[in-house]
Amino acid sequence: MAFRHRGRPKLRWVALAVLLLAIAAATIVVAVSRRGGDVSNPDVEFSQSQTQPAVHRAVQKPPKKGHPSDDGFKWPIFGLDPARTRVLGLPRALRPPFRVAWRVRTHQLVEFTPVLCARSVFLLGDSGDLYKISRWTGRVLWKRHLGTLAASSPACSDGVVYSVLLRRSGSSAGRVVALGTVRGEQRWTRRLPARAESSPLLHKGMLYFGIEDGSVFALRAKTGRLVWRFQAAGAVKGGLALAKGTLYFGTYGGRVYALGLRDGHQVWRKSVATGGLLGAGAGNFYSTAAVDYGRVYLGATNGAVYSLSARTGRLAWRKQTGGYVYASPAVGAVAGGPASVWIGSYDGNLYSLDARDGRVRWKRHLGGKLSGSPTVIGDLVFVSSFDKRSSWAVGANTGRVVWRWHRGAFTTAISDGRRIYFNGYGSLYGLDPKGERYARVSAGPKRAAGGRHARRKPRAARRGGAAAGK
Repeated sequence: MAFRHRGRPKLRWVALAVLLLAIAAATIVVAVSRRGGDVSNPDVEFSQSQTQPAVHRAVQKPPKKGHPSDDGFKWPIFGLDPARTRVLGLPRALRPPFRVAWRVRTHQLVEFTPVLCARSVFLLGDSGDLYKISRWTGRVLWKRHLGTLAASSPACSDGVVYSVLLRRSGSSAGRVVALGTVRGEQRWTRRLPARAESSPLLHKGMLYFGIEDGSVFALRAKTGRLVWRFQAAGAVKGGLALAKGTLYFGTYGGRVYALGLRDGHQVWRKSVATGGLLGAGAGNFYSTAAVDYGRVYLGATNGAVYSLSARTGRLAWRKQTGGYVYASPAVGAVAGGPASVWIGSYDGNLYSLDARDGRVRWKRHLGGKLSGSPTVIGDLVFVSSFDKRSSWAVGANTGRVVWRWHRGAFTTAISDGRRIYFNGYGSLYGLDPKGERYARVSAGPKRAAGGRHARRKPRAARRGGAAAGK
């Protein structure tokens, strides 16, 4: 009797161990299957034509009289347009060799691209400094210290520039601030209850962004007054994308939301990257969504790129890469090419995916961690590698490398159709493509960007690296 009594706890421990092993095995199976599996639902609705064509065109003719930057072109928010498609169509392609017209050293990490309004570009550095820089000469017209940490692009319109901060001075939480573009004076500011790195969306007098406690804000751009606030189930790191009166974004925790623009009501919510048993295979959405062709596109830290129906949220496809996907996609069709999604991964590859079904049109191994978002300018895709400190221009339809420069780290460039405004690791460059008018009127030194090796293919990365999340 005593022997049987001593054996019962032992049997219970054995049973518990077997159960834990079974759970662990199931977790591994779920994680592997979710990580390795692509998904395709070809019957999900897809529009044959681009939904944002009008705002993708830059006028490449400089003004006949007056200032060379008075061309009426704007790149007012991260991603160019409210749908965040990141594609600038040009009637005439820009080609290397690119020449350095000017350089502005910020002495801080430059992670997100500037925005462009009127004669100036506005750049927010990671140390919380906002710069106003002349498009033409590269002269710093003013600089304002807004906080102690930032990781987003500002937004500009109608003589005001708006910035979202991860951390304000004297606090671990962030703030949003509006400054006049002429003198840099503060128009209004609003303290936030948590950190914020969601590049603000500016649309028809309203400002939209999310923060790390899951809140999404809609503020009056003129005053900063709160119009509505939505609570998501996860940190909102990326920016919000807008199409046809609906806002789209992903969260940490793997959910994608669609909200009504007017009052913030939830249209739909989909848990597409939340993982399986015990959270296995879960992915976070740091990526800012892009919306086109009736679809929502974004990448996740589980290594997958997703396409969902903009109307219903139904998953159209999931394409697995070989590493983290922090980048925001560029979406569109250029130079007569097909509807495509361009996105980089921590596996060192730049991908061109079919926008309808997610199949790989081409992939180019550039090496390193492609954590920044690609930008399509004309028929070239510009992208940078963080750990290789290099950037490339790749044919959007061919995948062929046409230019490389040993500068850059995160999100690479914007353009006004004549000049490229290029992010180095801690500097902003004005680059003049071959034959552009800016090259004849710009002040400052002229140096080749890329030199003789501009057209040489980069070597493949010899080793990988662990992902470093935000």
